[in-house]
Amino acid sequence: MAVTAGCGGQGEDGQRKAAAARQHVALKKKAAPPARPAAPPAMRRLDCARLKCVALTYDDGPGAYTGQLLDMLRRSGARATFFMLGENVRGHAHLVRRMAYEGHELANHTWSHPKLTGMSGGAVRSEISRTQRAIQEASGVVPKVFRPPYGATDAQVGRAVGMPQIMWSVDSMDWLHRNMARNVSAGVKQPKPGGVVLFHDIHQATVKATPSILSGLRQRGFTLVTVSELFQARTLRAGSRYTELW
Repeated sequence: MAVTAGCGGQGEDGQRKAAAARQHVALKKKAAPPARPAAPPAMRRLDCARLKCVALTYDDGPGAYTGQLLDMLRRSGARATFFMLGENVRGHAHLVRRMAYEGHELANHTWSHPKLTGMSGGAVRSEISRTQRAIQEASGVVPKVFRPPYGATDAQVGRAVGMPQIMWSVDSMDWLHRNMARNVSAGVKQPKPGGVVLFHDIHQATVKATPSILSGLRQRGFTLVTVSELFQARTLRAGSRYTELW
């Protein structure tokens, strides 16, 4: 009897230990990440003739600080437009996908940031088409708008690009000054309803200024939109240039 009881006790003890081990493993497992939606969210239907809309745009990325910027935009519930260089897309494909699935607009800023005026039509088209492919491969999204590097464009460039050319109404000059306080001042005080603001997500001072810019614009009553959301009531023509809604 003693031997039988002893064997039974060891069996129960082993089962308890096994159950405890399974529970310990289960508790250590990380929660499964939320499922990604089947497709990027649709463009919001907004009446920017009635709302105070402004489009924040970021050039030359993705880069080392783009992920931080996306975190800030997500926490604020703001959408923006990213004019990306094709040569930077492939090394940051996860960020490009994230932009798309968090509701931001993906846009073309050429492959290598050349001054397009003076280039042949074929060379311009190559810069555009390579970037279109890179962004589509990374995100499944085909950009619909374009911004020329340095704002340098002409009729020949417009024909070669074959997309609306989005310029800006506010140049933060963040690429020159690299100053957080100056970026906040330009980003909050200078925009007007229907405006397009130029920043660069490759500069740390710009990204650090973002929370203050977002809150400052909201305090002024602005709705933060993508470029296509801003212009949705207008028909944008391929090759034409647009600096603001009105």
